[in-house]
Amino acid sequence: MASNEVKTDLWVYDLLKQANISLEPQGSSIEEVHVALKTASKKGTGKVGFPEFVGAVKDYLLVVEDKADIAKHMKLDEKGNISEETSAIIDYAVNGAVFYGKHLAHHTSYRKIIAFGVSGDEKKHKITPIYIDETEYERKLPEVESFISFNEDNIDEYYVREVLKERTDYEKETAEILKDASILHEDLRNYGNLLDTEKPLIVSGILLALRESEYKNFSVQDLTGDSVKTDGQKIFDAISANLQRANVSPEAKKDKILSQFAFIKDTVKLNEIEPKLKKTPLKHFAEYLNDKIYQSIRYISSAEDYIGRFYGEFMSYSGGDGQTLGIILTPKHITQLFCDLADLQPNDVILDPCCGTAGFLIASMHNMLAKTDNDVQKKSIKQKQLHGIEMRPNMFTIATTNMILRGDGKSNLINDDFLKQEANKLQLKQATVGMMNPPYSQGSKQNPDLYEMAFVEHLLDSLTAGARCLVIVPQSSMTGKTKEEQSLKENILKHHTLEGVISLNKDTFYGVGTIPCIAIFTAGEPHPAEKICKFINFENDGYRVAPHIGLVETESAKDKKQHLLDVWFDRMEAETKFCVKTTVEAIDEWLYSFYYFNDEIPDDMAFEKTIGDYLSFEFSMIMQNREYLFAEERKCNAKSE
Repeated sequence: MASNEVKTDLWVYDLLKQANISLEPQGSSIEEVHVALKTASKKGTGKVGFPEFVGAVKDYLLVVEDKADIAKHMKLDEKGNISEETSAIIDYAVNGAVFYGKHLAHHTSYRKIIAFGVSGDEKKHKITPIYIDETEYERKLPEVESFISFNEDNIDEYYVREVLKERTDYEKETAEILKDASILHEDLRNYGNLLDTEKPLIVSGILLALRESEYKNFSVQDLTGDSVKTDGQKIFDAISANLQRANVSPEAKKDKILSQFAFIKDTVKLNEIEPKLKKTPLKHFAEYLNDKIYQSIRYISSAEDYIGRFYGEFMSYSGGDGQTLGIILTPKHITQLFCDLADLQPNDVILDPCCGTAGFLIASMHNMLAKTDNDVQKKSIKQKQLHGIEMRPNMFTIATTNMILRGDGKSNLINDDFLKQEANKLQLKQATVGMMNPPYSQGSKQNPDLYEMAFVEHLLDSLTAGARCLVIVPQSSMTGKTKEEQSLKENILKHHTLEGVISLNKDTFYGVGTIPCIAIFTAGEPHPAEKICKFINFENDGYRVAPHIGLVETESAKDKKQHLLDVWFDRMEAETKFCVKTTVEAIDEWLYSFYYFNDEIPDDMAFEKTIGDYLSFEFSMIMQNREYLFAEERKCNAKSE
């Protein structure tokens, strides 16, 4: 038993280390905590007592008590409260953690204490946080899978969300962005008379023009409604200058982008004084974007992220418009998850052949830049290591301007049809990571080249051997429901390796009605018959639908994502209710639901309940004169014997 306790201690230590939390085992170098523990015996003798781990993160004191047996996780009293009996404090993880937490709340100056009861092992376990304040008030918080929510980067946000039950600054900011986007979208409709394709373009175009104000080449005050040089012409000239300043090349590419912005100077309604506004609609839009967005981002370090959130929320608000264009934006938390699952490194080369608004490329750029301090390498990442293809001219323009607004990386975007590109030529880009959200529901028996799996195969063929490939596609595409799709799956396994598939939250693409999954491959290496793949159920990802807003992050999202990454990278075992490991065939449905099996051994209580339910059923049948059901079964059994 002692060895099991040690194994649990070591596992908990590893969990803390992975979360970048440094707690001390069996004692504390914090003087007041050290003194308090001298009288913290769980037997109540007033002698010394030590939790498994204790330490401070910012102004929070964290206390961890663990048990090897999951049956010794927590004991409640007859009122449903955490028992304070001495035997419960000694024998149960949560009860012991709460005891230490309350003792330290009473004997130290710490006013915010989180006590953790942990039981089990890496495969099957429980981690229950309990919040305790200086009044020794306790509140049981939702169970977690890791300690990631409690490190220096995340603990304040967790406290605000889960303990105070308030919105974080990020959530408040997002709500403001939503409000701003809603107002701007309404104004674009009322005063601009714009096409669906033009609404997002006018936003990105004006933001590009506002960048020229830094060089005194453009000012919102210059928009006077002049009929000779119109406001639209002034904005267009500023866009042209900024594209030149951003060194967008070749010239044909810059001209193609400018042609998408031509409507700004050519649309009469945009350039005439609007009676209600007493200015041109263009000046009104420019003032709004300058006041609400551009001036704000100049004073915060994460400027690109701020612009991206506004831009993304605006596009989400315009979802009806976007969907008529076939646009399904990849949510920000999914683009980041791709980067984490790919374990991006600064020397990686990224290819997104259906880049849309460049969400994957932008996320990749920021992740790669964050992992290097080398200026030469940073320049290489921006100029040489990000490649995107987008077929629709308007989306290509948005992607390019979005990359400029985010910091760079626009030079390797091309406006073309990915499926018409030769794979061997695309391989010359030497891409080590492929990321893609292909067009959905375009394929048919008449157009088999447009099935999602056709895009996946072509991307795999376009990468270097050994490259990681991640795609987000409808779950239905993993089933091989048609002969054509079945053939695509067979061909993929002949030349590439399936690593696994992660089933996602059904609301990931909220409002679209598509249930997606992430499929992960290794390119250029035939799939071995004995290869073990992971199929993960990540439907419960910590995101929920909020009325009038859409998909929002809850306090458990970081923890659930960390658990996913720990399982994916084999840092932790998981029960089959989360992950099934198995070999695959092309004829299989490559989904968690296809391979899932329940490997849990029922405990005595569950076994007794099942037997009791069966006996009750049999008794009921006898009372209804239907005992012949069992007689028939026994007769059949007798014959078979």
